[in-house]
Amino acid sequence: EVQLVESGGGLVQAGGSVRLSCAASGFTFDEYAVGWFRQASGKEREGVGYIRKDGGGTYYEDSVKGRFTISSDKAKNTVYLQMNSLKPEDTAVYYCAADVTGSSWHLGHRFVDYWGQGTQVTVSS
Repeated sequence: EVQLVESGGGLVQAGGSVRLSCAASGFTFDEYAVGWFRQASGKEREGVGYIRKDGGGTYYEDSVKGRFTISSDKAKNTVYLQMNSLKPEDTAVYYCAADVTGSSWHLGHRFVDYWGQGTQVTVSS
């Protein structure tokens, strides 16, 4: 059974940093691209970025490029989202996601194969 379990998040001031973790089970990072989406209240779910399977590098949306970093620890089967220089507009529920092709970050979240439960990040001004 595939599971994605997020941790981290919470309330942080603008300009601050937060790290999210996503512990995966039931598959390996060689089989799936793994990354993050987010959904602000009243808005569509949007991609943040992902790590390509087989260690093929990372992809980030323009809105987070240079501020957010996605990394993985294969031994722990865990993916991390390090968020720096946070802005109030980064406030959202952040979801870990796995996609066998990686296409969901380019074509839309409906292509995601597995979702985590989500974790709230609130950035105060």
